[in-house]
Amino acid sequence: MVDSKNILVVEDDSDIRELISFNLKNEGHQVFEAKDGEVGIDKSRKKLPDLILLDLMLPGIHGLDVCRILKSDQETKNIPIIMVTAMGQEEDIVKGLETGADDYITKPFSIKVLSARVKSVLRRSIEEKDIDSDKALLINGISIKPRLREVKVDGQVIDNLTFSEFQILYLLAGHPGWVFTRYQIIDKIRGDNYPVTDRSVDFQIVGLRKKLGDAGKLIRTVRGVGYRFTPDEK
Repeated sequence: MVDSKNILVVEDDSDIRELISFNLKNEGHQVFEAKDGEVGIDKSRKKLPDLILLDLMLPGIHGLDVCRILKSDQETKNIPIIMVTAMGQEEDIVKGLETGADDYITKPFSIKVLSARVKSVLRRSIEEKDIDSDKALLINGISIKPRLREVKVDGQVIDNLTFSEFQILYLLAGHPGWVFTRYQIIDKIRGDNYPVTDRSVDFQIVGLRKKLGDAGKLIRTVRGVGYRFTPDEK
């Protein structure tokens, strides 16, 4: 069971903001509110909440930019973010993922679904801290340090990986030879029932391979199934 947490709701619609806050408070959480991106960033840095619920269509700073700023800040980069937005097209979801969101809920939404997603993201966040989350990997010249979010290939720092690309690389490299289906990859890095299609995973794999250069060949496509990391291919 997830204990009471501090949650920041960044939403410009006062009715939706109050509805979300009311239900979170009823579940025992302490809730802070922000009606625009600038205030959301400021409160995130001052309060360091356990979770942020972030609308995208905000006045001033767009929600995606809010997410980028928070994920690039050393103090706030590990705070999980759930995007809650009316922008529900696949490209919007992919964009949210690539920016570093931990979940993506489209409006209109069910309060029960929102509550379940909040519990799931908080639970994953706790589990990731409890697991050996700082275990570094070194395989075929690829060094991965999850605590620092650092990847090196033959000593060269690869500093332009997105949040999802890093998670996928750490998952595959941590289980060399294992075959993961696209949906297993989604479940492992995002949790069950995440609303992303297999095309999203393919898109992220393509980007990951390009950024890794020659080492990208270590991530092999298993036709009709998914992907695996094969350290003997380099």
